[in-house]
Amino acid sequence: MTRFRPYLMALLIAVLPAAALADALTGDVQKQGTNYIAIGMFLAFILLTLGITKWASKRSSSTKDYYTAGGKITGFQNGLAIAGDYMSAASFLGISAQVFTSGFDGLIYSIGFLVGWPIILFLMAERLRNLGKFTFSDVASYRLGQRPIRFLSALSSLTVVAFYLIAQMVGAGKLIQLLFGLDYMIAVVLVGCLMVLYVLFGGMLATTWVQIIKAVLLLSGATFMAVMVMRSVNFDFGQLFAQAVSVHTKGEAIMAPGVLVTDPISAISLGLALMFGTAGLPHILMRFFTVQDAKEARKSVFYATGFIGYFYILTFVIGFGAILLVGTNPAFQDPAGGLIGGANMAAIHLANAVGGDIFLGFISAVAFATILAVVAGLALAGASSVALDLYTHVLRGGHVDEKAQMIVSRVAVVVLGIVAIVLGVVFEKQNIAFMVGLAFSVAAATNFPILILSMYWSRLTTRGAVIGGAMGLITALTLTVLSPTVWVDVLHHEVAIFPYKYPALFAMIAAFAGTWVFSVTDNSAGGKAEREKFFSQFVRSQTGLGSSDAVDH
Repeated sequence: MTRFRPYLMALLIAVLPAAALADALTGDVQKQGTNYIAIGMFLAFILLTLGITKWASKRSSSTKDYYTAGGKITGFQNGLAIAGDYMSAASFLGISAQVFTSGFDGLIYSIGFLVGWPIILFLMAERLRNLGKFTFSDVASYRLGQRPIRFLSALSSLTVVAFYLIAQMVGAGKLIQLLFGLDYMIAVVLVGCLMVLYVLFGGMLATTWVQIIKAVLLLSGATFMAVMVMRSVNFDFGQLFAQAVSVHTKGEAIMAPGVLVTDPISAISLGLALMFGTAGLPHILMRFFTVQDAKEARKSVFYATGFIGYFYILTFVIGFGAILLVGTNPAFQDPAGGLIGGANMAAIHLANAVGGDIFLGFISAVAFATILAVVAGLALAGASSVALDLYTHVLRGGHVDEKAQMIVSRVAVVVLGIVAIVLGVVFEKQNIAFMVGLAFSVAAATNFPILILSMYWSRLTTRGAVIGGAMGLITALTLTVLSPTVWVDVLHHEVAIFPYKYPALFAMIAAFAGTWVFSVTDNSAGGKAEREKFFSQFVRSQTGLGSSDAVDH
C-alpha cells in the first residue's frame, strides 16, 4: 500500500486543512478507467447548479445581493451552506481512510475540525453580524484606521485564498483521475471555469445554493453508507469494533491513540491551527453576513455544528465499515495485496460494496462536486478582498460607487480563475502539502487575533493591530519555509532549521504579543481616540444597533 500513499495525500489536502494528514505529494496518479455513471451524475449536478446560477444572476444586481445574497438567507439554510463549505472530499475520503488504516486516531481530526465552531458561536457570530456588512475587514476596522487594517486583512485573506486554491486545484486534478478516469488538465480547467461561472454571475446567492445542494447530497450518501455498515453488524457498535479488531492487521492497536501526533508541541500547534484557523477563514466568516440579524447568525453556527458533527460521526463509521467490508474482500485487492487505488479509495470501494455501480457513481460525483462548492466560496472571498478592501478603501479611500465595485469584483473573479488554473498546472507534481497548513496558520495567526481583539479588547490600536498581525503573518510564512515540510521535503536539506511541522503556536504568540506591546505603548492622540471609540461601538453592538447595516466609519 506504500506506493498508493501519494494518492491519499493528494485527496487529503484537496479541501480541508488536514495539514497533519498531508505528506509529500509526489509522483504521478495512475489514471483509472472511465466511470461513465459518475461522469453522467456529475454533469447532472453541473447543469442543476448552472441553472441556479442563471436564476441567481437576476437577483444579484447590487453589491449587497452579490456579496451577501441580500442578507435573505435563513439561519438553517446558512448552516447547511457553512457545513457544505466545511464538509469535503478530503474529510469524506481522507478521514475515513485514516480510520481504515489507523483506527481510533482518525477521530482526532474529526474532533479537531469541529472544536473551532463553539468559539465562533459564543464569541464571534453575533458581533460579526452586528458590526460587519460584507467581509470580516468591516469588523476589524470598525474602530481602527481603515486603510492600514484593511490592507493587512486583505493581504492575509488573499494569502489564505491563494494557498487554499492551489491545494484545491491540484487535489481536484488528482481526484478526477482517480474517480473519473479523465486527464489532470481537463479537471483543472473544468474546476476553474465552473468556479468563475458560479461566482461571476450568481455571486453569494448561487454559491450558497451550490453549497446547500452539495451538503444535502453528501450527507445523504454518507448516511446511507453508514446505515448499511451498521446493518451488517445488527446496529451494534461493540460488534463493529470487535470485528474490525479481529480482521485488521494492527489488531487492538487500532483502538488506541498516539500514532499520528508524537510530541506535545506539535499536538498543541496542530490543535491551535485547526481551532483558531477555522475562526479566521475569510470564506467562512463571510457567510455570517448573508443572514438578516445576529439571531440568525447564531442559528447558522448552531445548525452548521450539528451537521458537521453528524458528518464526522458518519466518516468514523464508514472507516470501520471499510475495514470489515472492503479490507477483507478480495474483489478490492490489487495483486500485491493492498487496496486498489490505496487507502484513500476505501470509502469509494465501500460505496460499491453496499450500493453497487450506481451508488458508486453517485458518491464519486458528489466527492468531486464538493471541490466545486468550496472553490466558489474561496473565489468570492478573494474577489471581495480585492474589490472592497484594496480597491474601494485602500486605493480610493471609500469613494467608489456601487457599479465600479461590481466591475472590479467580476474582473477579480476572472483573474482568480485564470491564476487558479495556471497554478494548478504548475504545481501538479510539486509538494504542496505545506500550503494547506500555511493557509490555516495564517488564518489563526493574523485574521483571528485582529478580529477577536477588535471585538473584545478596549486598548487595541491601529499600530498594535497592524504590527502584531504582520508579525503573525511573517512568522507563519517563515517558520513554514524553515519546517521539515518545506526545508527538507521540498528544498531537500538534510535537517530542518525549525523542527516542527506546524507553526501556529509560535505565530499566534508572536501576533498576540506584538499586538499587545505596540497597543499599550501607543500614547498617540489617534490611539487614545481609538480606545474611547471602543466603548461606544461596544454598546452599539450589544444593543443590536447596526445589525442590518455596517457601523458607519
